[in-house]
Amino acid sequence: MEKADTFDQLRRALEQAHPGTSDFDLNPGVTLPETRKLRPAGVLIAILDAQAGARVILTKRSSALKHHPGQIAFPGGKVDAGDSGPVQAALREADEEIGLHRDNVEVLGTLPTHETVTGFCVTPVVARVRAAFDATPEPGEVAEVFAVPLAHVTDPAKFRIQSRLWRGEKRHYFTVPYGPYYIWGATARILRGLAERLASQRTP
Repeated sequence: MEKADTFDQLRRALEQAHPGTSDFDLNPGVTLPETRKLRPAGVLIAILDAQAGARVILTKRSSALKHHPGQIAFPGGKVDAGDSGPVQAALREADEEIGLHRDNVEVLGTLPTHETVTGFCVTPVVARVRAAFDATPEPGEVAEVFAVPLAHVTDPAKFRIQSRLWRGEKRHYFTVPYGPYYIWGATARILRGLAERLASQRTP
């Protein structure tokens, strides 16, 4: 796939109407309370042009963090009072967490919101990184910044379903490992949604 085609396909894929996703998608027996209050957040699916093909920028969270230490995640976080919404929150957090400046980002669109087990309503913001940059991990939050091939994390065949105990019950979730990186949970579920959209673009 040529680079131009990659981003054209992404734009078309983002125009498709799909329902939102959830950390509980693979657990139909879970009943979520209707009165729950979700906090808005935004994450950035930043895609960089590279000679070897488009790559998605991910982070490994610091092992010192209280929530999800050491896990693989997109740059992003909760919507702060000064943000206009989840898109701005995702862009601000990417700047703060990995040094990806707003003027080096072209927003292509958003995916439907994703509900996490930690009570966030996350808007995934898909964006093209205009030029290579020197990633600068924020030491308090990010242990490592790395990139994986877009083709790998948008290939439905690369995903697996695994499970573990969560609050005394077995919870199933998607994984899409790459090399030493175990990509799972909300990050993998969001990527799976993007993979499904792109796969439908390729289906005649």
